[in-house]
Amino acid sequence: MSELTPKQVVARLDEHIIGQNDAKRAVAIALRNRWRWKLLAPEMRREVTPKNIIMIGPTGVGKTEITRRLAQLTGAPFVKVEATKYTEVGYYGRDVESIIRDLVEAAIQIVKFEKRKEVLPRAQSLAEDRLLDLLVPSDRGWNAPEDEEAEARHERTREKFKEMLVAKQLEDREVEIRVEKSHSPVQVFSNMGMDQMDPNFQNMFEKLMPKQSQNRKLSVRQAREVLIEQEVEALMDQNVISEEAITLAESSGIVFIDEIDKIAGESEGSKSADVSRQGVQRDLLPIVEGTTVQTRYGNVKTEHILFIAAGAFHRSRPSDLMPELQGRFPLRVELSPLSRDDFLRILTEPARSLTQQYIALLETEGVQVEFTEDGLLAVADIAWNLNQSAQNIGARRLHTVLEKLLEEISFEGPDLEGQTVCVDADYVKQRLGPSTVSEDLSKFIL
Repeated sequence: MSELTPKQVVARLDEHIIGQNDAKRAVAIALRNRWRWKLLAPEMRREVTPKNIIMIGPTGVGKTEITRRLAQLTGAPFVKVEATKYTEVGYYGRDVESIIRDLVEAAIQIVKFEKRKEVLPRAQSLAEDRLLDLLVPSDRGWNAPEDEEAEARHERTREKFKEMLVAKQLEDREVEIRVEKSHSPVQVFSNMGMDQMDPNFQNMFEKLMPKQSQNRKLSVRQAREVLIEQEVEALMDQNVISEEAITLAESSGIVFIDEIDKIAGESEGSKSADVSRQGVQRDLLPIVEGTTVQTRYGNVKTEHILFIAAGAFHRSRPSDLMPELQGRFPLRVELSPLSRDDFLRILTEPARSLTQQYIALLETEGVQVEFTEDGLLAVADIAWNLNQSAQNIGARRLHTVLEKLLEEISFEGPDLEGQTVCVDADYVKQRLGPSTVSEDLSKFIL
């Protein structure tokens, strides 16, 4: 877990997200509390639970981005889920426990990445030995008499090939290697996803299904990568990876539940066929409160997983959620709608901002794009006005406006090599003037 202070976390988030200081402070404190929790005595640690957060605000103001960047800062397992994807137990669809299974899968990938770095040098050495065995096979059979001269000759040849292999002089030579493939249960049970299968059944099924292997002719360059991955897999202890991943998910995992406002409401006794509301809230409650979820890698306790929920709450309020669920999200942060000035800052301030992305993309064609201050102001003004006159989709409106603005340059890019295009207020007015916007408003509405 990162030892970043709350101020440092906010400063890092400021590099990518404009405004929303209250939300940034809330998640920064939550992150620091995770670090503090790890330093507590074991008996106290059992009593302290994360303070889950609900973010309230319109779409496109940074709710998801704040949480995603937070997970990147910490290297913590992170999953983003849509509350509307889940159904009440007993109905066809994904059950809420699959959220935790997805979180463990994310943790497995993090642990594997770290373990891979540890075993990679050894795996590269073993893969090189296997390549040499393929390039310089031994002439001796298992029952052939020893021939010291032939053995010495073979070793000299092998050393020469090793030097050539290290010098990358044999990259295009073909070798034949054996590649294993295993069956996936999804291929057999096509109407059932892996997350809907009982974890014990998954493991049993994978052990029962025979692994298929086939011989493939590959260049040395391609074979090296395949052999390295095979050796990496062989060197990594899967049991250790599973144990560490479960510990990581339990102590550092972050779950972002988006669109939680869509499962709020529904009066008692309703006969609605919508099974993604009250029933999903009831199923979410034990997960957020703290329960044990069975996964294919082992049991996972959810008491100390940080849950961050978000929703626009246009037609409902947080108080429409079940009281028990509300109580498990004690921190509520309201995100403000984006202003015209916010749009201008979004275009210029974040690291790898939208304008920088377009400049970099067109530089690959040899086209230089320059945005002037008045041009950026005009773009921000148009995006803000469109959000006021149509559905407000927040900063996502900038994507559609910039795409339309640079559509012709992007299309003609291969023929504009060596040219410089200046995007100023006049250029914006020509491409996206009031008459153009009013005549073709549909192009800007998602």
